[in-house]
Amino acid sequence: MKVGILAAGSIAGTMARTLNGLHHPEVELYAVASRAQERADDFAQKYNVPHAYGSYEALVNDPEVDLIYIASPHSEHYEHAKLCLDHKKAILVEKAFTANAKQAAEILELSKKQNTLVAEAIWTRYMPSRAIIAHALKEGKIGVVHSIQANLGYPISHKERIAQPRLAGGALLDLGVYPINFAMMFFGHDLDQVTGSCIKSPLGVDFLDNICLTFRDGKMASLHATAFGPSDRNGIIYGEKGYIVVTNINNPEKVEIFDVNHQKIEELPLPMQVTGYEYQVLACLHALKQGKIECPEMPHQKTLEVMQVMDKLREQWGIRFPFE
Repeated sequence: MKVGILAAGSIAGTMARTLNGLHHPEVELYAVASRAQERADDFAQKYNVPHAYGSYEALVNDPEVDLIYIASPHSEHYEHAKLCLDHKKAILVEKAFTANAKQAAEILELSKKQNTLVAEAIWTRYMPSRAIIAHALKEGKIGVVHSIQANLGYPISHKERIAQPRLAGGALLDLGVYPINFAMMFFGHDLDQVTGSCIKSPLGVDFLDNICLTFRDGKMASLHATAFGPSDRNGIIYGEKGYIVVTNINNPEKVEIFDVNHQKIEELPLPMQVTGYEYQVLACLHALKQGKIECPEMPHQKTLEVMQVMDKLREQWGIRFPFE
């Protein structure tokens, strides 16, 4: 599977490092494309990429490319996904999948029409830690579960992709998407209510979010995201007999189980990884081999439902992007 990277920013660099460190006989970092040839050349030199293109059109027109990883800003995902699908290129689209659910639905429809793989690069859905945590819950390690608390924060409010409404900025699509996925991964997608409040930036995007998801079966998730500064990034799943603490929901470093008396009773082992990005790439390889157009780890319907949650929140907050 020859992988092309669309856009040459920092997240694209992480994917390049991952592919170089994966050493998988069937996965090859093959090409990078930027809007500027010089930028593509610099990236290719830095990460040892054989082919560098100065336009996205050149990348999608290369018959050798099997999978394109879309690493552009949220505001561009829709157009870039369309461009790839029009050329029947399988895609792995960085989260948030698109700027809104309407765009997401169109891309997923096009995936069906073109019979071409589309996957969302929400890496936590593909990681082994997800199955390890789910298994512990199923085994009843903390009894009947009732609530989740999760947060994610980084000092990134100054970054253009966060600050600019035209780039679909704000904390929600960039950071809030992780606590939302954390809650829905373990409690499911059958939501009764989505509510939240935010603090907005002078330009009118959300920089600080509090989100509450209420599930039809009576469970609840309290979620927090901020672009103002660091948070502890923890996710805690509460049950009648104890709780599970996940250190760093963005890329789990530690999973600990505590009993009703707050005594640590177990730490679940997590496998070594290249960067954590490799699991979504391998899921795409597997899906392509089987002729599938979606990955079971993050099916199209679930991608759409997460986008709908974020749409609901932005509607409550009165946040619309200029291109909507």
